[in-house]
Amino acid sequence: MGKSNMSAQLWSDEPTHLDLLSFDAVAKTVVQAVLDDALDPVTVGVSGAWGSGKTTVLRLIEDELAPQPPATDTTILVISTDPWRYDPGVGAKETLIGEVLSAVAAELAKKEQPEGRISRARTMLTKLRQRVDWAKALQVAAKTSLTLQLPSVDDLTSLINTEPGNDDADAGDPPSRGLGEFRSEFRTLMESAELSHLRRVVVLVDDLDRCLPDTVVDTLETIRLFLAVPKMAFVVAADEHRVADALRARFPDPGSGHQSAQERYFEEPASLYLHKIVQTTVPLPTLSRFDTEAFLVLLQLSQRLTVEELTPYIEACVHLRLEKGLLDDLAEAVNGNDIFAEMAFASRMTPILYEKLQGSPRRIKRFLNDLRVRQSVAGHRGIELEPDIVAKLMVLEKLLPNAFATVLGWLARGELRSRMAKLETTAGRPAPEPHIAADPAPDDAASPEQQPTPDECESEPVTFDDDLIRWAKLPPDLGPVDLAPYLYLAAAFTGEQLLDAGLPGRLRDIAANLLSSVRFDQRRVTEADITALGEDDALSLVEYLGRAGRDRPTEQTAAVRSLVRITTAYPASTERATRLLQSIPARELQPATILVLPSAVPVFRGVLEHWKSHVPAGQDQIGRTLDHALGTGSSR
Repeated sequence: MGKSNMSAQLWSDEPTHLDLLSFDAVAKTVVQAVLDDALDPVTVGVSGAWGSGKTTVLRLIEDELAPQPPATDTTILVISTDPWRYDPGVGAKETLIGEVLSAVAAELAKKEQPEGRISRARTMLTKLRQRVDWAKALQVAAKTSLTLQLPSVDDLTSLINTEPGNDDADAGDPPSRGLGEFRSEFRTLMESAELSHLRRVVVLVDDLDRCLPDTVVDTLETIRLFLAVPKMAFVVAADEHRVADALRARFPDPGSGHQSAQERYFEEPASLYLHKIVQTTVPLPTLSRFDTEAFLVLLQLSQRLTVEELTPYIEACVHLRLEKGLLDDLAEAVNGNDIFAEMAFASRMTPILYEKLQGSPRRIKRFLNDLRVRQSVAGHRGIELEPDIVAKLMVLEKLLPNAFATVLGWLARGELRSRMAKLETTAGRPAPEPHIAADPAPDDAASPEQQPTPDECESEPVTFDDDLIRWAKLPPDLGPVDLAPYLYLAAAFTGEQLLDAGLPGRLRDIAANLLSSVRFDQRRVTEADITALGEDDALSLVEYLGRAGRDRPTEQTAAVRSLVRITTAYPASTERATRLLQSIPARELQPATILVLPSAVPVFRGVLEHWKSHVPAGQDQIGRTLDHALGTGSSR
């Protein structure tokens, strides 16, 4: 995920026919069950939590069943349905039955002769549809009666009219009203000679666990009471626990938890009802650590490779999983593409995503999409961070909210740099190598890294919780990186207010104005306001402004300008301000910051000389600006 991928497309949450999760084993198992002649009819469940990939499994099942050998006379008819999208005004029973009859009618039409008498199967199909139409009419009547309205004539007649083109149906047949005889007539239809080529009608039912309790019950009852005849097979993809929760509204436990151990049901009524209809359930496994890492790699590759190019990687992952191999061998298993960047990103992200996202493919995709969006927004706002750094910060923000709030608190108090340095040390990361100019500083001059900061002078040791330490261990190293701009952006997205709890409330408005990027706001703090502070408040402001200048480069110049104003009014705070100024890394100095520091004042000239002695090699602009400030002075 290099910088070139910042504007890459997001990953769709729509189900796919591309098996990146090796769910083909589940799909093949279900296909074997629905085609088993000993299980006819049959209802198989595919159970998994939301976002676990159930719909993708249904698509894989459909792909397994779709190819029809050209030499065979048998056909498998696959019907996909989604009760969550049913029109509540019509009813789940009538909608599901109607979808099945429509698919059977289309199949029947393929086998009928273009010319000739309407078949007996077509006549039976028409009668079945009349029954459904009458049931729909009753639904309309019941619904409108609840609102004290009468159904319109058009509403009813449009539902009970026979199918156009069926005028030669048996005239003596009575109207097929209601669903009372539906099952026996439907069985006769499925056994008719015209449908003898059908081996199975497989109905794939999705999203049942998202439906209201009445829809759940009606859908299951329709499967059991009306459609469960020979040649029919149903695959219900749903979270079994959520379906049972919906069934409890209709089938509560009569004991309500008060029976004795001997009287207690072995299973509660809701589970008994579900298992009566669904003969067996295939659980969808959550992703293992290997699966999570492979999924991350394949998702990234899917956006730059064609299906033909990606397929060998999918097959190689399956092979490595079966052989208990390491994903590190994936690059060697398939030749032709450089996948180092994708492998490195997946390796870094897998440990914490595996733990925090509970093996959910949807949550992994969502995290990656959020990462892409945040990286794009940051880039458009001029926040230049490597993708790996954004990913690490996103882990903190999205998956460790308490730890993220802690880090925002460091930013608000101006302690971000020192706390991050201590955190990385605690996590076992080596301190960054100081980059000193070719002309080294005198032996008695401390480097910015060696210079004690106010935070380091605190006697109370700093401790971190396990989540923060574990997060800090994730690559890359954040020690030398300015995180403040990203954290400000993240705080704005989450609505967090960055308030320094250690700064008295009476000083917060003054501090905000002094650090504003708008000079008008800075000037709103008059010299009279500063003079009225008092020694203690002046020292508090110096501490706050000094940490802000050190930890937040975007506020560096305003902070230094304000320190000069306060020390002019309160000379006793100069020593503290000087130490804080010296703690600003020379490599991060802004030219404007250098120029607002008056070199004519001895203590500030000492700061400029300190910075000059620690300019890293290659930072020529900073060096030239310091030469100018030391040689001619600076006007504010």
